[in-house]
Amino acid sequence: MNRASGSSGARVGFVSLGCPKNLVDSERILTQLRAEGYEISPTYAGADLVVVNTCGFIDSAVEESLQAIGEALEENGRVIVTGCLGVREDEIRALHPTVLAVTGPHEYANVMSAVHRYLPPLHDAFTHLLPVQGIKLTPRHYAYLKISEGCNHRCRFCIIPALRGELVSRPAGEVMREAETLVAAGVRELLVVSQDTSAYGVDLKHRSDLWGGGLLKCRLPELAAALGSLGVWVRLHYVYPYPSVDELIPLMAEGRILPYLDIPLQHGSERILRSMRRPAATERVLERISRWRSICPELTLRSTFIVGFPGESEADFEKLLEFLRAANLDRVGCFCYSPVDGAEANRLPDPVPEPLKQERLQRFMAVQAEISQRRLVTKVGSEMVVLVDEVGEDQVVARSAADAPEIDGNVIIDGAWDLNPGDFIQVRITAAGEHDLFAEPSDYEE
Repeated sequence: MNRASGSSGARVGFVSLGCPKNLVDSERILTQLRAEGYEISPTYAGADLVVVNTCGFIDSAVEESLQAIGEALEENGRVIVTGCLGVREDEIRALHPTVLAVTGPHEYANVMSAVHRYLPPLHDAFTHLLPVQGIKLTPRHYAYLKISEGCNHRCRFCIIPALRGELVSRPAGEVMREAETLVAAGVRELLVVSQDTSAYGVDLKHRSDLWGGGLLKCRLPELAAALGSLGVWVRLHYVYPYPSVDELIPLMAEGRILPYLDIPLQHGSERILRSMRRPAATERVLERISRWRSICPELTLRSTFIVGFPGESEADFEKLLEFLRAANLDRVGCFCYSPVDGAEANRLPDPVPEPLKQERLQRFMAVQAEISQRRLVTKVGSEMVVLVDEVGEDQVVARSAADAPEIDGNVIIDGAWDLNPGDFIQVRITAAGEHDLFAEPSDYEE
């Protein structure tokens, strides 16, 4: 939690949990709090009340959220709960009956109403100044840009539609105006997020919206091209492999957006994919990956997978490993299937024992570690532009176009350099580890 400047007044503590979509919700609430004159306390003790923005996607996230609520109650005593877990108010109040209020995800007005009820604002327009880009929980040089809420898929392992509802896309002009404001405030990288980024605009029937003196279609390829005109890195997350994704690859090859796709593929066995209610044409996916790479050789592919889904046999798991090797993905995350309360998959037969899930997870990650390191080694000796994240006394931590913050690797530059977070510099790659690259600046003096 960061302390916001301003005169003494009503002070709110804030705890933000979960994914980048939740982080954007937190930023919006914090921005509204500051706009109304509230100060943001970095400690429980210094706050008049605490807002906890929860996650409820998997059991471990639910447990973390409930623990965070309990900690806030113990340390402060006055707590408002919001976020995905908020749709399970009875469960929250059964464990923590003294919470002041509970709201669901992206219910900004209800959160503010609860804050007003228990802590009326003390607003002074002359001393409470709000930065034009709003309050951000990320470093100044990058920001998450949420383009839609909700999801129309009905995957058996997922409860997101129950938590966040059906797809609701933001008009393209509204998205672009926010992006322009962020860039004007010093943001050098926009990370585009939603529950289903490829579906952007489907609910709006891809209508056009006013932006920049013209019309912009509410559709991902057109929106991505517009964002790419702002002169900053544009990185796409949570992109399902719809046919329209093919239109993004030329934009990447032309350098208009980053050559990076985060595609949640989930499995490599078509039988398990059908059971999950996911697209099951793995051969077609492999063909498209090959075609994408032929158009844009610099393309970085990230994906997530689930092991131990109910009914997953050893043969299914081996097909997953075969798919992993064939896809040759750059960045991969994997987690064991968790029987999330409310997920339809919980009723499927043949659950996989927990020890076997863990064993398969370790085998999966061992295969991917080999793939990742092999792909990173090919970059040794090459030059690339990186974005500086941190500057220490004896090293600089940066990221390449292939690295999203916090989930991918880093580019480590040894030595003391006169650089600042948000700087772009050219480097030469000198070595590769399992996940990170090591580099030295090109034509740069200490």
